[in-house]
Amino acid sequence: MKVVVSGMIASFPVGGVLWDYGHYALGLERMGFEVYYLEDTSVPAYDPNRQMYHDDCSYGVRFLESELSRLSPTLGRRWHYRNITGDCYGLTQSEMADVMAEAVLFLNVSGGTLLRDEYMKCLRKVLIDTDPGWNQFRNYPQWDTHPNWGGTHGYRAHDFFFTYAQRIGQPDCVIPSLGLPWQPTRPLVVMDCWQPEPPAEKWTTVMAVKSWSGLADTVEYQGVKYGAKEIEFARVQDLPRHCRAALEVAAGGKAPREEWQELGWSVVEAQAKSATADAYRHYIQSSRAEFSVAKNVYVATGSGWFSCRSICYLAAGRPVVVQDTGFSKLLPVGQGVLTFANREQAAVAINTVEENYAAHARAAREVAARHFAAPVVLGEILERVGL
Repeated sequence: MKVVVSGMIASFPVGGVLWDYGHYALGLERMGFEVYYLEDTSVPAYDPNRQMYHDDCSYGVRFLESELSRLSPTLGRRWHYRNITGDCYGLTQSEMADVMAEAVLFLNVSGGTLLRDEYMKCLRKVLIDTDPGWNQFRNYPQWDTHPNWGGTHGYRAHDFFFTYAQRIGQPDCVIPSLGLPWQPTRPLVVMDCWQPEPPAEKWTTVMAVKSWSGLADTVEYQGVKYGAKEIEFARVQDLPRHCRAALEVAAGGKAPREEWQELGWSVVEAQAKSATADAYRHYIQSSRAEFSVAKNVYVATGSGWFSCRSICYLAAGRPVVVQDTGFSKLLPVGQGVLTFANREQAAVAINTVEENYAAHARAAREVAARHFAAPVVLGEILERVGL
């Protein structure tokens, strides 16, 4: 059976993004489906060499073809990318339309791909909201004001709606449903793609490759402003002075590198650590563990969101100490996954891991296998959509 997975790999050609969407495609392929990758976002492509978005998508196209081929030779032949100017690469428009007409499932991961008439032929069009809060507060309402933008169908034209806001609908989760029947889901990982490797000396994380924007990027809902990681990181940025671990952050854009270094962080360039899927994987697998904050909008809304990056650490047997967004009410924490709400709790959690590192490393991989492994998450989605 044919299935289509969409993403934003050519639009944002870095290793972390490749894994975000590649795990879906590879996971479905491992389950026996004939998988095709589609990308049709009508946005400029990011060029890491120029560090800017551009109509010239040549870097992104080369990245998409080469990295998909490394992930799976068959996926390397089964892809279609349409850029902002309407030029198409990989499979032709006609070939992709035929695939969509025969597909039993279309996973529009992140909802970036536009619903053109030819894509509507699939009877199971599934939207997976990976950026909860930001989408419901800003992006989806903007779509509602222009539902047929560019002659396409809006996000409401999907047949099924899933979200990484695992706690949507709970009294203390403020993310609105917008009248849609959202079902909670989680990011997924193909377990055998990740293995621990030395030296495992530093706790690390990868911030946004393209930018660090200060406090400017906010969204407002019912009179409350919500922001990105910058707000939360500022609250724990002196953490290296309060714990025994060596902490490193791979950061991009206008991150205050000198300030962080003075506070005790090791700071490296995010682009170098995420230039390819292999570079990103090596950085995670050779780390000791992950420490990371979440976007303020995920935390303040009580969303229950969990990071697609953190599950890669877990699959590699690397413990994570991550900011609680409410997921601790749904997932096991305390072994392999430890949470914090402030700097003091973060320091205690890191020291707890260091006191019994081997046990937490084993537990990390067990959590990944039990809750985030591709067959587990995809199996739940397939059952809910009638497959």
